[in-house]
Amino acid sequence: MRSWEEIAASVSAGERLTAEDALTLWQDAPLWRLGELAVAKKREVSGDKVFYNRNFHLEPTNVCLFNCKFCSFRRPRGSEGAWEWTMEQMEEQVRRYIGSGVTEVHIVGGVHPDHNLDYYCELIRRVKTILPDVAVKAYTAIELSYMIRKAGLSTREGLQRLIDAGMDAIPGGGAEIFDEEVRSRICPDKGSTAEWFDVHRTAHQLGIKTNATMLYGHIESVEHRIDHLMRLRELQDATGGINAFIPLKYRNLNNSMSEIGEVPITDDLRTLAMSRLILDNVPHIKAYWVMYGKQTTEMALAFGADDVDGTIDDSTKIYSMAGAEDQRPKMSVEDMHQMVTRAGFRAVERDTHYNEIL
Repeated sequence: MRSWEEIAASVSAGERLTAEDALTLWQDAPLWRLGELAVAKKREVSGDKVFYNRNFHLEPTNVCLFNCKFCSFRRPRGSEGAWEWTMEQMEEQVRRYIGSGVTEVHIVGGVHPDHNLDYYCELIRRVKTILPDVAVKAYTAIELSYMIRKAGLSTREGLQRLIDAGMDAIPGGGAEIFDEEVRSRICPDKGSTAEWFDVHRTAHQLGIKTNATMLYGHIESVEHRIDHLMRLRELQDATGGINAFIPLKYRNLNNSMSEIGEVPITDDLRTLAMSRLILDNVPHIKAYWVMYGKQTTEMALAFGADDVDGTIDDSTKIYSMAGAEDQRPKMSVEDMHQMVTRAGFRAVERDTHYNEIL
């Protein structure tokens, strides 16, 4: 077995990490050295740039068929805190952004028992009617798999229907952790790892770019995280369709796994750095500021992240309901630039597909 110093030298020389070497580096290398290695890799991809966009979220409902143990967002239908927006209510939310300069709407929510593929296509069409120039990044693979199976269509047929309605990209949610045994313990009734990969692989074949995520900091091991990242790297080798990877930290407020606590910031930074090093074929690593909080996100830029997500405009509740620091998440373009500049990088506005906006 090689030492972490030998592995770090080989990474610097451009050698691809194996799972065995990744484990040694993850467990044994000092945090500062991982930061050095990850920032060097980040600079190879994006130089001194750190990307952000002007975006908002649309969350149609938090009523969900599934009952994932880590989720603080879900509410039973009719219970306190549950919502089910009508099409008209969502149209009103979208109209607030006419002329605002936003370039992306991110649509995710619970897997509602009454909603079907026609409903989700209609929602995209209505958003596009109001904001025709805004990219629609819509629905996790779990939502997509459910609505498409419910319609009796193949994955390709269902995704094509959504593309025809105006879907431009797919977010990375629903991946959680790919290890099937861990998945069976934290989200036993949710869509499988195989379903997640089927949706993303098919989307890539249809020319739709996607993001990818990993939920970490709960009952999984470092080996499970490495396995997850290796599976994503293999998909990216095959399709090249992943735009960005977003490690998502488990937050422990108001869910049935709360007793396990949360991992420290040092684990967040180590996970970001190792994600950058293992996913050598994924262009962008995102430090999602809504999840980490602004201070940790600023630190994350010294550990390989080159994207901080967007302005958000207090339009998402998924992480605030789980105990994130920012209970009403919102950042201005000026805030973004100041944060990135303090970290020693250059803030660059992008669109959904990482085209720079000048």
